[in-house]
Amino acid sequence: MVVCLTPFLDSLAGGRRWARREVFPMASAAAAAAAAATEAASAWRRLVWLPAILAAGSGAACVGHIGDPTTTGGGPGTGPLACDATTLHAGDAPVRRMTRFEYDSTVRDLLGDTSAPSSTFPADEVAGIFNNQASALVVTQLLAEGYMNAAEQVAKSAVQNLGPLVGCDPQKDGAAACGAQFIESFGKRAFRGPLDADARALLTSVFQAGLTQWDFPTGVRLVIEAALQSPRFLYRLELGMPDPAAPDAAKLDDHEVASRLSYLLWGSMPDDQLFAAADAHALGKPEEIAKQARRMLADPRARDVVANFHEQWLGLGKLDTLDKDPAVFPAYNPALKTGWRQETMAFVNDVVFDGTGDLATLLTAPYTMMNVDVAAYYGVSGGPTGSAFQHVDLDPKQRAGLLTQPSVLAVNAHANQTSPVHRGKFVRERLLCEPISPPPPNVKAVPPEVDPNATTRDKFAQHSKDPYCAGCHHLMDPIGFGFEHYDGIGLWRAEDHKLPVDATGAVTDSKDANGKFDGAIQLAQRLAKSDEVRACVVTQWFRYGHGRPDVKDDACTIAQLQTTFATAKYDIKELLVALTQTDAFRYRKRVIPGQ
Repeated sequence: MVVCLTPFLDSLAGGRRWARREVFPMASAAAAAAAAATEAASAWRRLVWLPAILAAGSGAACVGHIGDPTTTGGGPGTGPLACDATTLHAGDAPVRRMTRFEYDSTVRDLLGDTSAPSSTFPADEVAGIFNNQASALVVTQLLAEGYMNAAEQVAKSAVQNLGPLVGCDPQKDGAAACGAQFIESFGKRAFRGPLDADARALLTSVFQAGLTQWDFPTGVRLVIEAALQSPRFLYRLELGMPDPAAPDAAKLDDHEVASRLSYLLWGSMPDDQLFAAADAHALGKPEEIAKQARRMLADPRARDVVANFHEQWLGLGKLDTLDKDPAVFPAYNPALKTGWRQETMAFVNDVVFDGTGDLATLLTAPYTMMNVDVAAYYGVSGGPTGSAFQHVDLDPKQRAGLLTQPSVLAVNAHANQTSPVHRGKFVRERLLCEPISPPPPNVKAVPPEVDPNATTRDKFAQHSKDPYCAGCHHLMDPIGFGFEHYDGIGLWRAEDHKLPVDATGAVTDSKDANGKFDGAIQLAQRLAKSDEVRACVVTQWFRYGHGRPDVKDDACTIAQLQTTFATAKYDIKELLVALTQTDAFRYRKRVIPGQ
């Protein structure tokens, strides 16, 4: 049996009533029967809901979606949008499940648990280049079991420090009253909004079962287990209220805005100040939201989100499975990968939060962040001597920002040679937002064999001669050749197989970055001045921040973000604030029955 989280029903009470049978499905009879055989740790399974999407046996899954772009103006044939201040540009609002990063962050902030329980979950599926896209975040049977096991372990750990957790004394205040107080405060934080009668009744019944059959700590533990498997915890469920001036849009309430803010900027639940602002209805205006956003960007949790975005945007997840041939790259050892990733994340956070903060610096800075291990990789003497990362200047003729860091260079190279194709494709897709079509079915896409008598450039020249390859490779290879001064693990080289490196290249068929260059430094400088690259960065942040691809109806929102980004001199933190100031952030599209 497959139980789906269906879209909420706007026709019920103006869109405010939960479709409760579908949002909170009960366990199947088989699951309940199995649970009945277990002891205290599993008693809740007979009483409360399982995760909202559960595929028993088959591994299939389904997902609810509010506002399908194919039915709300995002599909082909949609006319140009009128981008003016009087038109409301609400956005699609898919039901979003937490990613593993968000789950661990939320459990940490909710219960102080830093054990990273999601490490046992299946990996989040990637859609496009990000792993937080709602369409891919389904729940399989395996993940549902992971949620169950994690909830049990987290709850067991939490009740070890019961007094501070519940905030009352069951002996003095009475077990029932103390339990009710805990359910109210914990439930609000876990569900990121005030409890309604149904949720309160369900959590109370779980607590009473634990209290009656065992004791007060068990009742509390079962409440935590139940809450951590509720769709209200695992999903970001946004209803909003219909706007009389815009019947096809719903304005998110203050608690929904607080949740959007916290997951955009922290990847986690709201803090006490956000909850207080939501309780006071102080998150309804853009300026109120911006004030909170700036406060939140000063919190260390914002650095985690910026690092998470850049790790995915740059494709550094490939480091996990990366391997290199030691016969070709004798300086390589697997331990280098940890330092490479840390270097890039430290550099990003140094630029965004401690430095100039602008995109151009990310792309062209003649420095990086090193610890002792990274310094050894670069061959830097007299540099850092410990594990902490420090600012270190580099040769500006050899290194410039993200594009020449070993993490990026190594994941876009083969195990035994460089790859102008992968490196050029990286620039096209990640920095210019120009997806490259896969090769035709009759083309065998394998790199040429290593030839000790030829440079990589010579070997890949065949692409420009083969009519089946040239159509796409002329977009990638001339860019990729600009990186040939860096070998397959990112080390600088003047020669390739004892032959001089030719790192000249060209960008073609772009909107404003076209032209010849010599080496990655000149390429980085060209890209840093490109409005197309700046627009692409805005689009990538929009996709990451909203957990979905952009569609035609988002054109005005993205145009607004691009204007603000330019006005702010391409400051990344100001772009994050700008994401909170759009209609698409504060409103969701409504699906009107019968239309």
